[in-house]
Amino acid sequence: MFRFLKKENAAKELDRMIADINMNMQNNYKDAAQDGLREFEEKLSELIAQGTLRESQKASYRSLLEDYKVKLKSYSHKAQKPYW
Repeated sequence: MFRFLKKENAAKELDRMIADINMNMQNNYKDAAQDGLREFEEKLSELIAQGTLRESQKASYRSLLEDYKVKLKSYSHKAQKPYW
């Protein structure tokens, strides 16, 4: 029973991280979104190594990770051009 709860808590933590990335992207917090993506990738790798996630969850979160990597590839303040 406790293993089931551990899996659900892990998924909730990853979902919270995804929500934070989305919020930062919507508010144009580019550095925070990049940091959130790095944290999400590290946590996902950690949970996969521990065997905490189900196969369907692994596939789903890996897909989301790849989507965010593409979206955030050039998403930074460095690429922003000043308009003055």
